[in-house]
Amino acid sequence: MIEFNHYDSTLEDLGKRAQEIFKLNVNKTDYSDMLKTILGCIDLTSLEGTDTNEKIFSMCRSAQSFAVPEKGIPNVAAVCFYSVFTNIAKSQLKDSDIKVAAVAGGFPGGLVPVEIKEAEVKYAVKEGADEVDVVISRGLVLANKCREAFEQIIVMKEAAGSARLKVILETGELETVYKIRRASELAINGGADMIKTSTGKIKTGATYEAVLIMLDSIKEYFEKTGEMVGIKASGGISEPEEAVKYYLLVQHVLGEKWLNKNYFRIGASRLASKIADILNE
Repeated sequence: MIEFNHYDSTLEDLGKRAQEIFKLNVNKTDYSDMLKTILGCIDLTSLEGTDTNEKIFSMCRSAQSFAVPEKGIPNVAAVCFYSVFTNIAKSQLKDSDIKVAAVAGGFPGGLVPVEIKEAEVKYAVKEGADEVDVVISRGLVLANKCREAFEQIIVMKEAAGSARLKVILETGELETVYKIRRASELAINGGADMIKTSTGKIKTGATYEAVLIMLDSIKEYFEKTGEMVGIKASGGISEPEEAVKYYLLVQHVLGEKWLNKNYFRIGASRLASKIADILNE
């Protein structure tokens, strides 16, 4: 395990840094290309207690409806649902390259025994999930029980097998630079293939400041190990202009090789249609 590193910037510093990055010039051609990339990196998501089989069928059809090959417009990267819908989503998308992601690990609070987290992950994979989005135990991080939180991630990573593990930090509950940095490093060193901002279930979802902390953690890990870890911004991102800003942050900190669906995702439910409308004008 790589040793934790201190992080000297304040959230205010990071907010200013983000605004400086956003000042980079973006012409219309670049903007269109960015939107195409972003569309192809979206996890089309529904995680509501009112979800039904019919809604999942509809979203899977929608997920496959965006591609316009002659314009270079792709479909979304994945759909993300509760694990009970994994099997039907998988059957609906069997003839596409769209991945099926399922939430597990005591989503959204993470306040269940590690044995249940392990069982949930195994269930999602058994049902056909290509990716599993799990939650880090924020209570353990906040109580400075980081070893226990780290070991839980290792258990869930092993349970995921060949499925990709995306670890949700719920940065809005961690609040400080130090805690977000610590959670990022716990997740990365525990085996996360991708780290993710939010469950979408609390008021504060993705923020530029939190994403910058996560990106810097990924960058440092890559510089030490040569291993690429992805990032997923989720929680409250519904407008194309906002999605472009997250694209610019990834581009600035990590570079172009992260700007594809293997290493960059945005979790959203309304964003994809808005981007498609712009691209098809």
